[in-house]
Amino acid sequence: MVWEMDEMNVKITRNAAKVIKKTMEQEGNAELKLRVFITHAHGDHAHYGMDLDTPKENDVVVPTDKEIDVILDPNQPLLDGVKIDYLYFPEEGFVITNPSQGNHGDH
Repeated sequence: MVWEMDEMNVKITRNAAKVIKKTMEQEGNAELKLRVFITHAHGDHAHYGMDLDTPKENDVVVPTDKEIDVILDPNQPLLDGVKIDYLYFPEEGFVITNPSQGNHGDH
């Protein structure tokens, strides 16, 4: 069962939303949602990845103000409060941080 939960929070910037929506509009991606996951966790912060996916049994689906639903694992507290941004400088690409967990992407 997939259920929505208000406790978890995701922020997507305007730049990131534009790129994500472009990918989601491609053929075959209509039923998919954006999944954010932890690729590596150490100490009090994590490194994040993302992919297009369908919600699994224990996932939560978090709506955002950019009309993009995000799939999260509710058993991963470091996912709560993630911020997805898309930067053009110094290099182009997604940057996922979690300011609410003190993770601003710097080491």
